[in-house]
Amino acid sequence: MNLDDLLRALNSGETITGDSPLHEVMHRVSQEALRIAGELNSGYHEPSRVRELLTDLTGTPVDETVRVFPPFTSDFGKNITLGKRVFINSGCRFQDQGGVTIGDDCLIGHNAVLATLNHDLDPVRRADMHPAPIVIERNVWIGANVTILPGVTIGEDAVVAAASVVTKDVPARTVVVGSPARVVRSLDD
Repeated sequence: MNLDDLLRALNSGETITGDSPLHEVMHRVSQEALRIAGELNSGYHEPSRVRELLTDLTGTPVDETVRVFPPFTSDFGKNITLGKRVFINSGCRFQDQGGVTIGDDCLIGHNAVLATLNHDLDPVRRADMHPAPIVIERNVWIGANVTILPGVTIGEDAVVAAASVVTKDVPARTVVVGSPARVVRSLDD
């Protein structure tokens, strides 16, 4: 089993059972992500160096227009896709095994948490993990201290108010607030 096998399983929504060969690959990749995040967060780096470390973390080139203010952590890294002109403020945490896609022109506020894995509810299967992607479409603004749960898509131009917990899809061009987040207005009004 290798990273490609694991990504194929994660991106198809396959359950990753505890103590399986895929779980072992996930653990190895996570150790690399923690090492890279440790370097990223170890002190000041020029923006170009931050993008180099993000490229190492994700395994794909990061556009020169992407800005991240550390500290930033990811416990996997290899399932993050960043668009152009993305800004991620300090303190953000991505659990990206299930996939995190952030479209062009997005703003992510301080201390946002993006979680793409759930553990099984059955106590006997609790080590099993169920991946589901988070998709943040173009020009979305995520406020500070927001938590986005597995399987959520946030539509184009939407705004997620600070401290919201997003448990279901957010329609395009809306503002959501609260826990659980709910639509409070349309940007078309």
